[in-house]
Amino acid sequence: QVQLVESGGGLVQPGGSLRLSCAASGIIFSTYAMGWYRRAPGKQRELVAAITIGGSTNYADSVKGRFTISRDNAKNTVALQMNSLKPEDTAVYYCNAKNPAYRRYDYWGQGTQVTVSS
Repeated sequence: QVQLVESGGGLVQPGGSLRLSCAASGIIFSTYAMGWYRRAPGKQRELVAAITIGGSTNYADSVKGRFTISRDNAKNTVALQMNSLKPEDTAVYYCNAKNPAYRRYDYWGQGTQVTVSS
C-alpha cells in the first residue's frame, strides 16, 4: 500500500522554474529520509537532493544554489523547487523514501518528466 506520487513536471524554457511535489502514503512519513533523483537519457540515475528526518539537506554540486528541497510532515509531502533551469536538467525525476533504521524499506515513485528547452 506504499505509494509515492510525483507531480509538477513539464516543459520549461532555460532560466525558468518548476516546482515538483511528492505525496507519500502507507508509511510513517516522519521516520523516513526523502530524496529526489533524476535520470537523463543515456546517463545513470543520480541523487539531486535529499532531506533527513531532522530537516538537514544536501544537493548535487550541479544544482547547488538553484534547487531547494523541503518537506512537510503534516502533509506527508516533499517538494523540489527548481530555479534557473538548464537544458542539462532535462530528465525524469523520481521521489524516494528511505527508512534509516531498516534498509529494506526503500520506496520509489513512478517519476515525472522535466524538459528544459527553448
